[in-house]
Amino acid sequence: MVNKFSANVWSMLLVTTVAACGGSSSDSAAPTPPRPPSPSPPSPPPPVSITVALKEVFGPVFDQPRTPMAMYNAPGDASRWFVVDRNGLVTAFPNSAGVTGNDVDIVIDISARVNTQDEGGLLDIAFHPSFGTNDNYEVFFSYTRLNGAQFESVISRFRSNDNGLTLDATMEDVVLTIPQDAANHNGGQIAFGPDGFLYAGWGDGGGANDPNNRGQTTDNLLGTFTRIDVDNGTPYGIPADNPFVVNAANPCTQGFGGGDCPEIFAWGMRNPWRWNFDSQTGALWAGDVGQGAWEEVDRIENGQNYGWNIREGAHCRPPTTDCATAGLTDPITEYGREVGDSITGGFVYRGASVPELQGFYVFGDFISGRILAIPATSQQGTDPLVIQQTGTGINIVAFAEGADGELYVIDIAGGMAQIVAVP
Repeated sequence: MVNKFSANVWSMLLVTTVAACGGSSSDSAAPTPPRPPSPSPPSPPPPVSITVALKEVFGPVFDQPRTPMAMYNAPGDASRWFVVDRNGLVTAFPNSAGVTGNDVDIVIDISARVNTQDEGGLLDIAFHPSFGTNDNYEVFFSYTRLNGAQFESVISRFRSNDNGLTLDATMEDVVLTIPQDAANHNGGQIAFGPDGFLYAGWGDGGGANDPNNRGQTTDNLLGTFTRIDVDNGTPYGIPADNPFVVNAANPCTQGFGGGDCPEIFAWGMRNPWRWNFDSQTGALWAGDVGQGAWEEVDRIENGQNYGWNIREGAHCRPPTTDCATAGLTDPITEYGREVGDSITGGFVYRGASVPELQGFYVFGDFISGRILAIPATSQQGTDPLVIQQTGTGINIVAFAEGADGELYVIDIAGGMAQIVAVP
């Protein structure tokens, strides 16, 4: 692995505005839970031009070969960064400009139980919102493993016995498992929402065009966002306003059930690889990876169907041109292959380093390396898409948000840089 961010180099990124493509809703489809009428959309914001830069930070930490998937501060603690490695390691280092590779400590190693075939591996962690208070040192993990010959996704709970310095790998509490149809489209990100519940985004199980129709069936957890209460119930409770809470007595703890799974929060997803909550409004923003034509950004809301595999983005899934779209929720924005091939969801920027970017949802493309943004006030279908045209030259696997709201770009090959204003 090579760190593609050259030492002490500022990479200039020019962002300009283009128009996103819209979609339509017509014909008939299976009913979805009722929702209140949408307010009239505001007038589109005027075209904008934002110039930002990438500044290398913590370079020596990433000089060693590694495959980072995510990076976090623990709740209420900006003193350390925790790095999730695909191979099953979680490491930590001080949040200091003078940090070196010698300052990196292993927090936990579960590499012996993680399977990294295809798109698998240790994909994410989520600190309990009360981590570090009242003797709560729980961290939840999302990873893939082999159960015999079955490739499956797992959510597990680990705890610390030393006030959060390390996690005990010998004491794993498996919360949820999902058998995967294939080893790709695993989704895998997890996060606690402002409501204190644990959310997870799951891919459709793999294979081109969702061959098992997971995205449009709700008797399984593939192709969905799930929401569970890990503080109540065994192995968890079901929030009272989940769409299928009526089935709470029959949870899909092993991924499938005899009816609609009560864990489901929203569905119709292909592979929501990276997504996050707006730290100011609590809105859930997701990038959903497309099939062959369109990458999309969704604002995920309770009980909504985001259309896969009927639609890709705001379009009938090719080669279909006349599909039933009633009851499907349009993406906020989308982009085609002239921009990129695999979206990586990011964050709504709430930092101070780039004032012009305040209130924009910032995301990127894994293949092209481009960084994009749209106003967080955008509505479906006609929103401007702010795009960095030339690409960063890296594979953007994730964005990270510091406790101060500043954003970082993570390269799967090991590099990491902060998004900053042009000096």
